[in-house]
Order: sequence, then C-alpha cells, then structure tokens
Amino acid sequence: MDIKQIHELIKLINKSNIGELSIEKNDFKITIKQKKQAVQQFVTPAIQQPVMQQPQAFAPVTSQSANSKSEETPKAKTENLLSIKSPMIGTFYRQPGPDKPIFVNVGDTVEEGQVVCIIEAMKLFNEIESEVSGTIVKVLVDDASPVEFDQPLFLVEPA
Repeated sequence: MDIKQIHELIKLINKSNIGELSIEKNDFKITIKQKKQAVQQFVTPAIQQPVMQQPQAFAPVTSQSANSKSEETPKAKTENLLSIKSPMIGTFYRQPGPDKPIFVNVGDTVEEGQVVCIIEAMKLFNEIESEVSGTIVKVLVDDASPVEFDQPLFLVEPA
C-alpha cells in the first residue's frame, strides 16, 4: 500500500461515520482512527416550582408562649454549633481499618488538629483533622458513604 492510497483512506474515513479502520497485508499493518469531537454539555439549574400548601380546615389551638419556648430551644442549641467539613470529594470512613476503633463518637471531646475521620480519594486515605476544639454533638455522614467538597461531616459544640 502506498502513501497515496493511505491518504485516500483517511479522506474516506473523515467523510464517513467509521470510527476506526485496521488493514493487515502480509507484513504491513495500518490502523486509522477518526478523531473524536469534543461534546459540549450544558447544564441548566433546575427551576424550583412554588409549593402550594393546602389550607387546613381546623388548625390546632396552642398558646403563643408554649410555641415560642419550644421553637427557641432547638435554635439556640444549633446556632452555636460549628461544623467540621470535608476538604475533598471521596468516601468517608469513621475508623482507620475494619478492626480498628472509631476515631470519634458523639459526646467525645476533640482538640484542634485531632484526626476525626478518613476520606478515601483515588485510593489514597487522607486523615481529616478537626479545625475546632469542642464536643462532638452529631455525626452527619454514614460510614463508607460518599461525601462532597465542603460537606459538613460533624457538628461540634465549641469549648
């Protein structure tokens, strides 16, 4: 096969929908691949539709003072909490190995710089350290579940 025939094959493949062509003749072998075009993807944010609430025929009657006290207590408790967030995308693990103890549990006191979990990213296990000192109030992620960048992992009551 000469160079002229190869050029003609290339022109034919470029005009067609053939992705790849291989030819073997005695001790000669040639493979021609068509260049893939980059596909542009456009992502549009989902439009949130207003949620219509159905009116209640009979609303329960409660005293204003009882309602305000019950609403203030949870807000006051969660307002002063800090979160330890994931610095990367990966898989969240609460312990360094299957037979090893968990790094931190609810109620444990953590110091700034203390390892609180591991995040596996691309087969590398990264120790995540606490950025705050305080008491672990809640673990927000299940063990061995995927996490996103900047996703809260733990809620901590500062010391």
